[in-house]
Amino acid sequence: MRLSRDRRGLASAVSFRFPLCTAAEELGAGVWACARKVAAAARILALVAVPAAAEPLPPLRGPVLLTVTGAIEVTNAAGEARFDLSLLESLPQRSYTTSTIWTDGRHTFTGVLLRDLLLRVGARGQEVEAIALNDYAAKLSTREDVTGEAPLLAYRIDGRAMSIRDKGPIWLIYPFDSHPFYRSEEIYARSVWQLIRLDVHD
Repeated sequence: MRLSRDRRGLASAVSFRFPLCTAAEELGAGVWACARKVAAAARILALVAVPAAAEPLPPLRGPVLLTVTGAIEVTNAAGEARFDLSLLESLPQRSYTTSTIWTDGRHTFTGVLLRDLLLRVGARGQEVEAIALNDYAAKLSTREDVTGEAPLLAYRIDGRAMSIRDKGPIWLIYPFDSHPFYRSEEIYARSVWQLIRLDVHD
C-alpha cells in the first residue's frame, strides 16, 4: 500500500499494490481465503480513510482569534470551529523569514499553514474566503491556491504575538522573498491582515 499527498490538494490519494486473490481462489478453490483477504483489505482502507480531522477540537483556553465556518466537518461551537492561540499552536508550526511591501526589513512570521488548518476542521469546500476585521475579504481556491508551502496563517512576528497594530491577530502571508511568483498583485491582494474568519464554500 502506498500513500501519497497531492501538494496542490487537501486530500491524500490511496493506492493498493498487493494482489487480493489468486487465480485458484477466484475459481472457487479457496473462496473463503479470498473472502478473508478482501475483508482484511476493507479494514485497512477504513483505517486509512479516517481523517485526523475527525478528532474533536479541545476546549478553548483563551480569547477566540479565528473562526472557521461553512463546509467543515469538525466544530466546537454552533456550526463553527473556533481557535484560540493555544489551539492554533497545537497544529504543525511553520515559519517564514521574509520582507513584505508593508513592513521595513525582513521579519520572521510564525503560524500554521492554511492547508493544515483546513485539514484539521475537515474542510470539504472548493473555495475559502478570508475575512478581515474591517470586512475586507479575499477568496482562494482550495485546489489551486492552498498548498504545502503557502499561505501561512501567521500569529507571531519575530517571536511575539501579533497585535492589531502589527496586522494581527492573524496575517495570511506568503514567503515573498522565496520566489517571484509570490511578488504579484494577485498574491498581495490575498495577503489579508487582521484576519478573523475563514468561510469555506462548497
